[in-house]
Amino acid sequence: MDDAPGRLPAASLLQLIWLASPALPVGGFSYSEGLEPAIEWAGVASEQAACDWLVEQLHLSLARGDLAVVGQAVAAWRSGDLARIRALNDWVFQTRETAEFLLQTEQMGRSFVEWLKLHHADAAAIFDALPASYPVAFAFAASRTEAPVHDACVAFAFGWAENMAAAAVKAVPLGQSAGQRILGRLAADIPAAVDRALALADDERQAFAPMLAVLSARHETQYSRLFRS
Repeated sequence: MDDAPGRLPAASLLQLIWLASPALPVGGFSYSEGLEPAIEWAGVASEQAACDWLVEQLHLSLARGDLAVVGQAVAAWRSGDLARIRALNDWVFQTRETAEFLLQTEQMGRSFVEWLKLHHADAAAIFDALPASYPVAFAFAASRTEAPVHDACVAFAFGWAENMAAAAVKAVPLGQSAGQRILGRLAADIPAAVDRALALADDERQAFAPMLAVLSARHETQYSRLFRS
């Protein structure tokens, strides 16, 4: 049966689900993005506190930075604007505020590229000349689907949310039901976060989150750690 008018083709929908899956071999599960030190030093020690922290991180950090990059990079990949891609990629690397955050986007980007090379014949030639950050590598994969930019950003955000909810379950620690409630709250906020991200101009995109940066820097010497950030 043909896809209904206005409906995302099944192949593209499945590709987005695949890209958002924590089973994708990019290592996202090994990072807490500051949540682990927040549990020790910022009082994030309950389900409600972890949920509130992650919702704020979604809106104040992810939406204003990486989500905006993904939206702009999907469009640039589709138009073949490699200069724009390079500028967005450089921005991601240059705005990582700690060594751990830089390591994360480098490692996840590198792992994502290795996965891309298995599925896209031209990926090796493109990325051998462009060491990609994670948002830019993700945008390349999403650009090869028929998904609207908004849907691509929703998939990226949900993949982040799933990893972060799992990190909260392990590090607070919480039960699985609590993790699902946190994920549900994040999922409810993702569409608004994506709308905001896609409305940002270049000079409005930013990665300024000083408390998160301080906690990330402290995590580098945290006594007991489950995660790499």
